Amino acid sequence: MPLRLMLIAPHADQRLLVRKHIEIELKDAHIVEHRLGEDPPLDPQFTAAGFDAAILVAIPPASGVETLVGELTAPGREFAPMILLSLQDPPELAPPIVPGLNRLYGRKIDPARFSAAIANASRERQQALLQIRSRPDFDQRYRFGSLTIRGHRYIKQVGTGGMCSIYLAESERAGSLVVLKVFSQVPDVSDRIIGFDRFLQEYEIVAGLNHSNIVRIYDLGIADDHAYIAMEHFPVGDLRQRMKSGLSPAIALQFLQQIASALEAIHAVGVLHRDLKPANVMLRSDNSLCLIDFGLAKANALDVELTGNREIFGTPYYMSPEQGHAEEIDERSDLYSLGVMFYEMLTGQKPYTGATAMEVIYKHKRTDLPEIPPQYAKFSEILHRLLAKSPADRYQSARELLDAAAAVPA
Repeated sequence: MPLRLMLIAPHADQRLLVRKHIEIELKDAHIVEHRLGEDPPLDPQFTAAGFDAAILVAIPPASGVETLVGELTAPGREFAPMILLSLQDPPELAPPIVPGLNRLYGRKIDPARFSAAIANASRERQQALLQIRSRPDFDQRYRFGSLTIRGHRYIKQVGTGGMCSIYLAESERAGSLVVLKVFSQVPDVSDRIIGFDRFLQEYEIVAGLNHSNIVRIYDLGIADDHAYIAMEHFPVGDLRQRMKSGLSPAIALQFLQQIASALEAIHAVGVLHRDLKPANVMLRSDNSLCLIDFGLAKANALDVELTGNREIFGTPYYMSPEQGHAEEIDERSDLYSLGVMFYEMLTGQKPYTGATAMEVIYKHKRTDLPEIPPQYAKFSEILHRLLAKSPADRYQSARELLDAAAAVPA
């Protein structure tokens, strides 16, 4: 099986240098890069369980790397064996020996020593895993409530939904922390649970797409008759939280474009999201957005099977007029929801509020859009088109919206 290596370095040229050496000596090795100082800090619970070794690169001054080494070698961390490439001459006084850490010094990388260090680290990893598996509490590492899910190490429960329990876990397959959504009901084959269909459909929709603004799905499985999905973890948080600190008009426009791009991708395969709201848009550390939670999404062809008698799904603040009144919807409904979000990103306020959900739904259908503040006049046409009461008066596709957004003057 090819080696899996994590490469941790603060500079792109360092990562490129080490990657080239690995690719020459170990052509089949799978390398995952961590951009030290750019990516979110490695979670204290992360152990690199899916990797044979971690390679860190230090060029003096490299206090950040040395600090990280201290954290990763702390007692009880169980981190994968590490190779610290210190691209400098060896110090006169050798540092203390640290279990699980091999230091290689030299202004240039010695290919033979480097390859030998990786091979030794891989052997250490296999031995450590054998010891871990022999412990009496080994099975508890993979327990999620009453379920055992191999390959995913339990860290903590982070939420419970109507259909799912949500956990933070470390996936050996993904080599990263993941959000694990575990379906909370066992489907009865004699009486199919509609929610179970939606749960599985979430994976089928997203797993087939490769788009930077759509959540990455790592795994789908069945454990003890319960389905689960392992998906990308977003430690930065969601758009709802980000909006609390205020957004500049330029950032709001960028966010609009990213969400519209994600909608263009899902609409192209005949899928509607149907629950577009700030809580379902996550942020990565590079300030890119990611659309999640397709639990209410549906393929257009599955409308009858999944929605039954036109039940209303979604969040009233962000519902299109037709969705709020259980009428037929299409991709223009998602664009309306995006319009509500764009209005809120700009002004800090929702366009329609009320004491009850039905009052909000009524206003979406009958109340004129509040006046656009003068400072956002250049976005007025986009807002009025997105939030038009009739779908025929809106942008007819996400692509049409993207073209209009690109034409907004700077």
